[in-house]
Amino acid sequence: MPHTLRMPSGRRFTVVLQREDVGGYSVRCVELPQAISQGETRDEALANIREAIELVLEHLEHKANALKGKKTEFTEVLV
Repeated sequence: MPHTLRMPSGRRFTVVLQREDVGGYSVRCVELPQAISQGETRDEALANIREAIELVLEHLEHKANALKGKKTEFTEVLV
């Protein structure tokens, strides 16, 4: 069942939390496929995915900053 995480900055992400047959939980972020994690308990898995999301966002921000000034335009689109 999907869960929505609220990050301290106010961003929301949907995560899929799955109980594994061999124990523990796996969890992945729908909006950021690079963010995956796991934990022995539900709470541990949710804490770990928060950290994974933060790390992915930091990485993406670093990549975006490296592109600034290189004839690159940043804009938003509504779907």
